[in-house]
Amino acid sequence: MQITGPKRRINTIVLGEGGQFSTQHGAIWHADLVGLPDGSVVQIGGRDHLVIRPLLNDYIMSMPRGAAIIYPKDSAQIVAFGDIHPGLTVVEAGVGSGALSLFLLRALAGTGRLVSFERRAEFRDIAEANVRGYFGETPNWEIRLGDLQEELPLAVEPGAADRILLDMLAPWECIEEAARALKPGGLILCYVATVPQLSRTVEAIRSHGSFTAPVSNETLVRGWHVDGLAVRPDHRMVAHTGFLMTARRVADGVTVPDFKRRAGKTEFDDEDIEVWTPGAVGDRNPSDKRLRRVARDAQQQAQDLQGTKLDTNDL
Repeated sequence: MQITGPKRRINTIVLGEGGQFSTQHGAIWHADLVGLPDGSVVQIGGRDHLVIRPLLNDYIMSMPRGAAIIYPKDSAQIVAFGDIHPGLTVVEAGVGSGALSLFLLRALAGTGRLVSFERRAEFRDIAEANVRGYFGETPNWEIRLGDLQEELPLAVEPGAADRILLDMLAPWECIEEAARALKPGGLILCYVATVPQLSRTVEAIRSHGSFTAPVSNETLVRGWHVDGLAVRPDHRMVAHTGFLMTARRVADGVTVPDFKRRAGKTEFDDEDIEVWTPGAVGDRNPSDKRLRRVARDAQQQAQDLQGTKLDTNDL
């Protein structure tokens, strides 16, 4: 449940038996919210508060995180430019906190197959709890622990995948395995944070010979303040979070046409490789203590949402 206060502060809570939502001005029992029409206004400490069901992006922005998430603006672009629709076999690596998995599962609508790969058990546990908390059981989702290069051939038959989505530090290391798993016409999408990562990924795709020319872009979202004639851009915006690169798998034995393009530096020396080290691109590893805490929070939230929560079907 999403509760918005008089200063537009938004709180996302899970309704539970005997639960209470408190503010500095007063409190309200969770039971008093059950049965209200969606979008109702309630009084908490004599102040109006809007009560409404959260959207998926609201849930994602408030759910427990062990790793940085793919923001909704980028997830929306991935679903759109990746042409994710029911019935597909989709491969995702890595999972992180499960934000993109939630969007993909919604787009698949209970059909097809989503196979997700994660190298760290802590992230896997957090993602599983976050997804279970929102969807409950997801029989078309399989999450595998391990390295994509080793596990993908064991999980997906050659030529069986429709989409492969790579959110990892070095996606260029997995191009061969991705090409083998994709069917002709399938799509590979790589999500990377930095310019050096994008450069090397694009050149790896081009040099492989099994894909169409890569297309790269980023999405910036700028809100606007609109109040009568006072119309202006917001002072803050969601700017760069990552680059999206897409390419299509061509049929086996086909030579991709060498369309004219300006020659650039396509070879890499030791100095270039140094730019792509985990430390150089800002890779941060959260502490084990923090991950254990986030995993507990995610599992507790999933339990509250799917087990002990009140019946809110009439909300």
